[in-house]
Amino acid sequence: MRVVIVTESFPPDVNGVAHCALQTARHLVDRGHAPVVVAPAPAPGNKPDAFAPCPVVHVPSLPLPGYPQVRVALPSRRLAATLVEHRADVVHLASPFVLGVRGMAAAARLGIPAVAVYQTDLAGYARTYMGAGEAAAWRRIRAVHGAADLTLAPSSAALHDLETHGVPRVRLWPRGVDTERFRPDRRDEALRRALAPNGELIVGYVGRLAPEKHVELLAGVCGLNGVRVVIVGDGPSRPGLEQALPGAVFLGRRTGDDLARVFASFDVFAHTGPFETFCQTVQEAMASGLPVVAPAAGGPLDLVAHGHTGLLVPPHDAAAVRDAVRSLAADAGLRAGYGAAGRATVEGRTWAAVGDRLLGHYAQVLAGRRTAVAA
Repeated sequence: MRVVIVTESFPPDVNGVAHCALQTARHLVDRGHAPVVVAPAPAPGNKPDAFAPCPVVHVPSLPLPGYPQVRVALPSRRLAATLVEHRADVVHLASPFVLGVRGMAAAARLGIPAVAVYQTDLAGYARTYMGAGEAAAWRRIRAVHGAADLTLAPSSAALHDLETHGVPRVRLWPRGVDTERFRPDRRDEALRRALAPNGELIVGYVGRLAPEKHVELLAGVCGLNGVRVVIVGDGPSRPGLEQALPGAVFLGRRTGDDLARVFASFDVFAHTGPFETFCQTVQEAMASGLPVVAPAAGGPLDLVAHGHTGLLVPPHDAAAVRDAVRSLAADAGLRAGYGAAGRATVEGRTWAAVGDRLLGHYAQVLAGRRTAVAA
């Protein structure tokens, strides 16, 4: 099968869309298929990922105003030319927003089936950044995904939102996790002593530091006796968070085995963002054997079994986050039990298993197109 993956982000970017697109390309190659990736060009000085498993076509891009870590693709003939030159059987649209919309239009002109992956809560972002605009965001989502042969939602909450807002032909496609990289035995006692020299319990957050993540909700956790908050990631909110989270350690961006070592060296993982369509870092924390505290909203509802692998708390509730962490800090046995249950839960959620499900979705779309042509 010849697949063109049109993605809004790709390594060296570090985010959920880029990571999922990379894992999708790897799985297609592993299964003997022929993918090509089309993505915005990285920022000057950022070298493209040398480990990309297939050809990558970069289109010109500019930084998003106010959020330079995000690159926005400019109009380019390279996209349509790639679809033609690669003789694509399927166009895979990863979180279509700008480049993906152009990919959808090009696929429609060329008569190529398109599978759109819903991955970004644009409506939630509209509320966060503009205080309004949610209805307009859903109109755009409906228009973009309604043009696809199939939309894949990463969680049951995302699937429900899409169907409630009139998006047709939606199926569930979750995300995999690298259980070989993220595992409990990567725990590093030397790192723990550096992060918590007085033996404090380490509560970690991993993710973008941006307004929609609401990392400031960890302020109460910073005030707990015997607790050290460690923040991994970067973004426009970092300067403000360094003021809002007294005593927290900011490690910046970490990737690969280094990130896995940091994860495994936490005692508790806390996520605060209420707009996650999936929340890959929760799965990585569970694979690392950590109990999880997360908002009872979006993707974490599928991932965290309350009272079994972690604790779900009301979104936007700093006191609830603090109290959940306090209860885990007080009970080492509870932490160990939740962590072990979390690891057991994700062991079958490999990228290979998830990738095979994606191939099944492709096959259904292609069969549907053949049936329509025959009719």
